[in-house]
Amino acid sequence: MSQASVRLGVVGLGGWGQNVLRSFSRTPGCELAMICDADANRLAQHGKQHPGAVATSSYQQLLQDESVQAVAIATPAPMHYAMARDALLAGKHVYVEKPMTLRVDHAEELVRLAATYDRKLMVGHLLMYHPAVQYLRQQITAGSLGDIYYIYCQRLNLGVVRSDENAFWSLAPHDISIIQYLFGAEPEQIVASGQSYLQPGVEDVVFANMRFNDGRIANIHVSWLDPLKTRQIVVVGSKKMVVFDDMQVAEKIRVYDKGAAREMAVADAMGAVKVRHGDIVIPHLPSREPLLEETSHFIDCVQNNKQPLSDGRNGLQVVRVLETVEQNLKAQRHRLQRAA
Repeated sequence: MSQASVRLGVVGLGGWGQNVLRSFSRTPGCELAMICDADANRLAQHGKQHPGAVATSSYQQLLQDESVQAVAIATPAPMHYAMARDALLAGKHVYVEKPMTLRVDHAEELVRLAATYDRKLMVGHLLMYHPAVQYLRQQITAGSLGDIYYIYCQRLNLGVVRSDENAFWSLAPHDISIIQYLFGAEPEQIVASGQSYLQPGVEDVVFANMRFNDGRIANIHVSWLDPLKTRQIVVVGSKKMVVFDDMQVAEKIRVYDKGAAREMAVADAMGAVKVRHGDIVIPHLPSREPLLEETSHFIDCVQNNKQPLSDGRNGLQVVRVLETVEQNLKAQRHRLQRAA
């Protein structure tokens, strides 16, 4: 590897961490310097696959290695804050999986530390790097869809059921990051409700409604107790409407030339609403792997001093929504307990 390459350590090699490791190992400009995991068998397995990287079970050893410039954290969410904080304090650039933290004040601290030490802090909001989401962003920015009225997202399946977090914490960070990216704003009001059918105090299904200060609204529906596996985002504009169906293998985006508008009559100030039906367009999307796009973006930001798209402030915005929804759900639980 050239001297310009970023020497990076990956911590957390189980589950999604394996994909993060694989992607960084394939990322141009990245030198996989160290891998870290508490599981000896897992560490040995990945050590054989990446013999050029130092394998260690000690996170402190990774942080103390001054030749390691950046750290990718793919451990369980409760560990994100402390590990990212320690890495920033050690002078490392940090890529951390979503959610960035489990508390708003912790997220705010990481943003402050990244600014204080002039380090890159990037959150793994993977779908912001998906070609379909990039297409949506481009169409909205260009005005092709007209004024955006609302967005709704559905992320549903039968399983995997978790006990350490509810369905919203598990599934919704992707959709929150997409909505705020497409709208370019944070919601001013959030109202959420859910229900725990399988485990007390752990919501299996959650509906969250968000209102923005310009009148736009968004809805997120997540569930791991649903007969259909659904990964869908619908954007409704004044000119056109778009459906992003991530379950489709090839035709993930459909643009509907449909709309409704009031036609003002001279004698009738109220006018009448006319519905318009037009063509359906299926645009060609580049076949780029979102995770490789994401890891390449992080390395590019470190090498060329760029601001990450999903930076610490973006991660903080997502955690704010997660925490507000959790407060809604806790209040609902208390009301149900009092009524029982």
